[in-house]
Amino acid sequence: MFRGIDDVDWASMEHAYGSAADVPELLRGLASSLPQERETALDGMYGAVHHQGDVYDSTLASIPFLFRLAGHAGLPDRGGIVELLASIGGSDDADDLENGAGGAGVGEGTEDPGDDKHAMARAAVRAGGALFLDLVRDGDPEVRRAAPSALVRFHGEPPLVLALLSERLRDEPEDGVRLALVEGLGLLVRLHGGSAALAVDCLVSLCGPPHDPGLRLAAIGQLASCATDRLPADLVSTVVTLLHTRSQRIRPSSEPVRTSSDTLIGSLRRMRAADEEGARLLRTLHQALGARTADRIALLKGQLSSQNTADRCNAVWMAAGLFREWRTANEEPVALIGEQLGSDEERLRCAAVSVLEFLFTLAAPAADRLAALVESGPEFRERGTATLDRPLKALARCGDARAVPALAEVLRRPAVPNETGYTIGHLGPAAAPLAPLLRQRLAEVPLGSPDTYDRAVPLLFGLGALRYAEAVPEVLRLLHGTPPELRLRDALVNALARTLGAFGPGAREAVPTLRNLLTDRNAVAAADALRSVEGDTEAVLPVLLGALAPEWDASSRRTAADALGRMGAAATPALPGLRRLAESAEVWERTAAACALWDVGGDPEPVLPVFRDAWRLNPYTRGMITACLVRMGGAGVPFHDLVRTELDSPRRHRARSGGHGSHDVLDDELLLRDCRAILEAT
Repeated sequence: MFRGIDDVDWASMEHAYGSAADVPELLRGLASSLPQERETALDGMYGAVHHQGDVYDSTLASIPFLFRLAGHAGLPDRGGIVELLASIGGSDDADDLENGAGGAGVGEGTEDPGDDKHAMARAAVRAGGALFLDLVRDGDPEVRRAAPSALVRFHGEPPLVLALLSERLRDEPEDGVRLALVEGLGLLVRLHGGSAALAVDCLVSLCGPPHDPGLRLAAIGQLASCATDRLPADLVSTVVTLLHTRSQRIRPSSEPVRTSSDTLIGSLRRMRAADEEGARLLRTLHQALGARTADRIALLKGQLSSQNTADRCNAVWMAAGLFREWRTANEEPVALIGEQLGSDEERLRCAAVSVLEFLFTLAAPAADRLAALVESGPEFRERGTATLDRPLKALARCGDARAVPALAEVLRRPAVPNETGYTIGHLGPAAAPLAPLLRQRLAEVPLGSPDTYDRAVPLLFGLGALRYAEAVPEVLRLLHGTPPELRLRDALVNALARTLGAFGPGAREAVPTLRNLLTDRNAVAAADALRSVEGDTEAVLPVLLGALAPEWDASSRRTAADALGRMGAAATPALPGLRRLAESAEVWERTAAACALWDVGGDPEPVLPVFRDAWRLNPYTRGMITACLVRMGGAGVPFHDLVRTELDSPRRHRARSGGHGSHDVLDDELLLRDCRAILEAT
């Protein structure tokens, strides 16, 4: 397997972390007799030699040895090696199609034409593609499961591949491998179009009796991605019936228990669903249905009504993908997800909490169940004291006042989780009883500890959200007492100044301190706070005008523009500087400056073109833009075409830019709220 490996000048090559001199050790580790060593070696190959999909000279040099390992009968864990080879060879079919590969050679058009290493990797894996013909018949089920996708993508004779996949479907005894073979048929159609029409007919034949429910579900999922006109007319009811029938027949997997090392590969294996095959079947179907959200909601309701716990758990995770990407009527499925909080199955309960946690106000239909879970006591809470209990976080994030007593209890604990202050901010005025406790905990934050910033800033956020000016002495204690060398001190001072600004006139005690900061590197935040507390525009205007200059960093320029906008017409002298900033090469700077131009000058002419450009270039700016359009009222009418288009779009705005952050759903709901307000006001 390793003949010639020492003849390769690995030390002259590179991977993600520098010299590739350690690659021979990783390759040999893939053939180790110890499962944990094999897993660690595979983790290292993905982590360094094929880091985040990159191809290095060491990746190319590894390919011949990976093929030898993959073809060495009897070597354990070769399925992972086959998957690694396929990953090195190119991106998946979805990327191929988006880049126009269609019926072209597999993998073509997926990377920059000038990217020679990726092209060389594709060519090298394709050159060895004949091996995958043998691996589809390998004695190891894990290898047979990994082989069909690689065979379809890297073997250049679709008719031969189709014949082999059809043959193996007749003879294959393992359910998981049969699923992979069906996926191979769907991939064949997506990559080769009309030339693979017989594969569509094969998929259609697999959708009905006498085939088992799992195989029929797999075929339906593939048809949904490549031939929607051949799907069953009663799709949802058919799928739900098959799902329930499959659950009644499901049998434990015959595969050996895998290792659980502290590697990325090991972590991913531990995170697999209890019914991994069922999760894969439904994930494929949901992804293929895409914008057919009514069908997906109906399907979720059917899944969530299953007697099988694994089916319901899979449905919860499928709902997560739906809610993150699509704007749809979600009250019923969210309520059904809430019902899972009463399950005795920890995996299902935790899955439900995880989904509800990122839904914020959309989790309201499950609030009663969340409240019951929070009130049930510590046995339902997350382990450890450093993290806020997730059911409590989800309840607070949906704005339910029933979270307040439990949050008060958290604030009285010896160690307060850092996210507590941020979570309290979602409760609005209902959280007012928590303000004295936040103040008390802020008073306990040490002045010179490495974690001073981490402990103080969330508490400051909560106090600022509640506008609790009684905490001014505690804020000033930190401002005056933290040493200059403190970790993240400048960021802490900015947060302290923002909190004082949120207190408004109630923080007049802090005016001398804020004035002293006007000549400091925190001058912009101090000036904005001083304007809010004292209303003295003459003192702060020169500072904010100066901060628009190019020598200031981009973050300070944006903060200054925001502060000038809040000053309104009193900041008229800033209009020339704001106009310059509105021509910045950086989209966030341009957008912030345009908002300030409207708030200060009230002229839409220089503002709307900047908004239109930013809206197109960066969906993340849309929340800032719509907030300004609400303030603009009738002056924003020329922008209403984009606002209407946004409201008509079924897809969340950050999903269109690849967003999957924890606040994406909340930010999208706020965007929709502002879009509706813009149109209703004119």
